[in-house]
Amino acid sequence: MRFTGTADYVATEDLMLAVNAAIALQRPLLIKGEPGTGKTMLAVEVAQALGMPLLEWHIKSTTKAQQGLYEYDAVSRLRDSQLGDPRVHDIHHYILKGMLWQAFTADTQVVLLIDEVDKADIEFPNDLLRELDRMEFYVYETRELVKAKHRPIVFITSNNEKELPDAFLRRCFFHYIRFPDKETMQKIIDVHFPNLKKSLLREAMEVFFEMREVPGLKKKPSTSELLDWLKLLLAEDISPEALRSKDRKTIIPPLHGALLKNEQDVHLFERLVFMTRAKGA
Repeated sequence: MRFTGTADYVATEDLMLAVNAAIALQRPLLIKGEPGTGKTMLAVEVAQALGMPLLEWHIKSTTKAQQGLYEYDAVSRLRDSQLGDPRVHDIHHYILKGMLWQAFTADTQVVLLIDEVDKADIEFPNDLLRELDRMEFYVYETRELVKAKHRPIVFITSNNEKELPDAFLRRCFFHYIRFPDKETMQKIIDVHFPNLKKSLLREAMEVFFEMREVPGLKKKPSTSELLDWLKLLLAEDISPEALRSKDRKTIIPPLHGALLKNEQDVHLFERLVFMTRAKGA
């Protein structure tokens, strides 16, 4: 069982090696990288390539580790008892299974995505150490031990918003998705826009990578934003000539709102254009 990429996802050699190493070691694969570099999509594509079901647990700032195991809905049980519902006598009706429980008890091996783990409280990763290690947990309300039928392939993504605990890191295989170079980026674009004119691709790539090099940007444009921008350029029938300039810093790219996502960066870019024009005057 090896991941070799898919037709819709351009995986570098080191990324494929990391996925297969995590599978062989039976450890969670911790993926870090800039937003928009395909961390979440990796789990989707691995599940598709290996023919496995995918379970997705998207973490929020309010998410607790216990929610991944199960939750006891005491409020519903109290309400049902007041209404005389006979279900109240069986506590199993009020145990809500979390994503880890579903992954552990699935009839076949699944891919489990724990997305953006760094959004949660700092204790969140530590609270999952035992369950991810032993592949089991105890349900106190029903006095049962839930054990994994098949060890899921676990992907954990992080945008590096918080430092993760050392004890958690020791239990993971780590891989950092570097931002694609021009050659890899061209392969990614070819997958999404196979019929894109080479002249438009060349000019768009030059604008994009030069924009990423602008010093002081709060958020550099990502791969997903480049794909959005290309989609808009095609939809609006923007010509390569509209992107071409002897000095690209003297023009603001059309539809640049797809690339720059906050007012600080837009103002910075506009000031840079104004200063460059003033010097050339």
